Amino acid sequence: MAGRIAMIGSNNVDLVTNLPRMPLPGETLAGTRFSTGFGGKGANQAVAAARLGSAVMMVTRVGDDGFGQDVLRNLEGHGIDLTHARVAKGTANGVASIFVDPSGENVIVIVAGANGTLTPADVDAAADDLIRCDLILLQLEVPLETVYHAIKVAARLGVPAILNPAPAAPGLDLAALRDLSWFCPNQTELAMLTGLPVATEDQIAAAAQSLLVHGIGNVVVTLGARGARLVTAGGVTAIPAIRVRPVDTTGAGDAFIGAFAHFLAAGAAPEQALAQAAGYAALSVTKPGAQGSYASAQEFAAFQATTVQS
Repeated sequence: MAGRIAMIGSNNVDLVTNLPRMPLPGETLAGTRFSTGFGGKGANQAVAAARLGSAVMMVTRVGDDGFGQDVLRNLEGHGIDLTHARVAKGTANGVASIFVDPSGENVIVIVAGANGTLTPADVDAAADDLIRCDLILLQLEVPLETVYHAIKVAARLGVPAILNPAPAAPGLDLAALRDLSWFCPNQTELAMLTGLPVATEDQIAAAAQSLLVHGIGNVVVTLGARGARLVTAGGVTAIPAIRVRPVDTTGAGDAFIGAFAHFLAAGAAPEQALAQAAGYAALSVTKPGAQGSYASAQEFAAFQATTVQS
């Protein structure tokens, strides 16, 4: 049975440029293709969970412009509850300029726009609906004070919260994360937030375990093509990756987090939810774009039937 998930966070319009290679500093380079799409780490994760069948509610701010209206129509088309999606008057929508090379690697520049106006008061206004959710999803594309407040509200309401600390904030107050149930950095973010080396498996485990001291319940470190590591007080569990030929890695991390939230909210054991999330993220990189690459539950089931873990 699918669960109910609240996403408190960002949305963007993606402006995607495909390049023959990444440009050098000061170089003008002709691109091979341009397209627009919908993104933002919060919206991406919400769409992934919704595509898999979760009932998703968003607490977010959109721009007072055409992009903002487009975002609302897109989210509504995915069946996402927009009761707490507000227009930021006189403010442009958030945008992400994404540059993708032929190998599928990408560079992303984000302008927060309306995302920067999401406040703790917006979280409080949604509390009566948040308490009915199985999980609350958070990222760092909105003001930190709002993220910290959302963690406190989630704890007060008794709703587990997942924080994906992206983009990484070097000034993140780890003490403010003590009520988190799940903390999900990638390898680079783990190094930046802990100040510890993460070059080896032992170092990754030690860095992740250092976060548990702050009261965080569980840490999931995503490692791209190497899968993920679940780190708890009881030890480390390796989550294998799925072998695919990547086309575009844009939004793969968000696909992973959104799928993890979906399967966890549906009642799966953490290890099982993470294994499913690894498969869902792998499928996403076989298609271009972020939200446009996210599979439905039926498409994902068909993919699973033809793959094996690496």
